[in-house]
Amino acid sequence: MTNSLNNQQGMVKFQSLNKWYGDFHALKDIDLSIHKGEIVVICGPSGSGKSTLIRCINQLEPFDSGELSVLEHTLPCPFKNPGKVGMVFQHFHLFPHLTVLENLTLAPIRTLKKSKQEAEEVAMHYLERVHIQEQAHKYPVQLSGGQQQRVAIARSLCMKPELLLFDEPTSALDPEMINEVLDVMVDLAKEGITMVCVTHEMGFAKKVADRVIFMDEGQIVESNSPQALFENPQHKRTQAFLKQILSY
Repeated sequence: MTNSLNNQQGMVKFQSLNKWYGDFHALKDIDLSIHKGEIVVICGPSGSGKSTLIRCINQLEPFDSGELSVLEHTLPCPFKNPGKVGMVFQHFHLFPHLTVLENLTLAPIRTLKKSKQEAEEVAMHYLERVHIQEQAHKYPVQLSGGQQQRVAIARSLCMKPELLLFDEPTSALDPEMINEVLDVMVDLAKEGITMVCVTHEMGFAKKVADRVIFMDEGQIVESNSPQALFENPQHKRTQAFLKQILSY
């Protein structure tokens, strides 16, 4: 693989990227650049390739052809600091046998070689940021789904990421818990953290996204500002999707 992408602007740059699962063409000739400080929301129907796309960014999924550059590294390659790309998953992925504080300090101590005291200070700072510091010594099972997802966000922040990925972070939550997670994400967006978020929460996209990308059948069908995409979608497939989820 060449290094032709490394000298081009953008924290993340896809070029003619393809991904197959056997005979299923999951990503088709993806061309996409994401710039520092940008908030990008990716939406589309189930199976359109949204989660596969962001999982390629942090190397949870290998790709089959094309090029992908992340933080000036042409993939696949080991990141010098794996914490620079953080990810918040749909189902939290907290360690049930560890307290909230232990969940947050594990990676900084083992990966970043932080002292326990330093890691705990950083962890408490980010627990306060997501308004859940009083839960530090509880176990995940003692928390609501919304609280667990806020813990997962704080855990990612403890690694001081330059790029934060969200894979449908509210889809596993009860409706009354969704807003508490979205409020935290809105606060993060105001602070200039580069974020790529796969979500069906179009209200969040309207409020904070710099750009909304609509995917279907493994392709980027349309990419535009939230106002332009929601008020004047150009592609028939985008129009049909928005009509279904927004009563457009």
